[in-house]
Amino acid sequence: MEDNGRTARKRAQILEAARPVFLRNGYVGASMDEVAALASVSKQTVYKHFTDKEQLFTSIIMDTTAQVEGLTKMITATLDDDGDLARDLRALARGFLGAIMEPELLRLRRLVMAEAERFPDLGRTWYERGFERSLKTLAAAFGRLGERGVLRLDDPELAAEHFVGLLLWIPVNKAMFRGGNDLYAEADLDRLAEAAAGAFLRAYASPDTA
Repeated sequence: MEDNGRTARKRAQILEAARPVFLRNGYVGASMDEVAALASVSKQTVYKHFTDKEQLFTSIIMDTTAQVEGLTKMITATLDDDGDLARDLRALARGFLGAIMEPELLRLRRLVMAEAERFPDLGRTWYERGFERSLKTLAAAFGRLGERGVLRLDDPELAAEHFVGLLLWIPVNKAMFRGGNDLYAEADLDRLAEAAAGAFLRAYASPDTA
């Protein structure tokens, strides 16, 4: 058990060191020598845990899908109660926006997109385990609200896509093309979340809820 724990810690240490190397240099420019140096291990140790650069890169990207668990829990916890729908949607929108606009996640998103042709399966899996999973959780929550008569909708999945599109289309695209970590102040994100939640409610809230 102790050896397993030591192995897991060493693997995590290498991943932590490798992430900024790939983010800064891209896949082609990333050096396993630099990864080893930053992790304070030998290059042989890196290859003991990861057979090649491709496996290391894949592990870095796929490890981030664990962050989605937090998003799915937030969606369920926020919408699966009998509270104020407008308030809950604003809170969900702000939390969702804050998670997606996290600087390192945006940089990873750019990296996955840049390497999509080289690693099509990786990009597809990252999308399915990440963004698509969140959409399905959101659609299920909207479906339950529809069954309770709180929302008027025929297609919960389309409603989820509309909500996320209203929320993320402009800020995420701006971040993808312009880069930088300071495009939006907290007040800007608050305003975007408020506007997206309001537009969604005007389209989907039942008359008794609106």
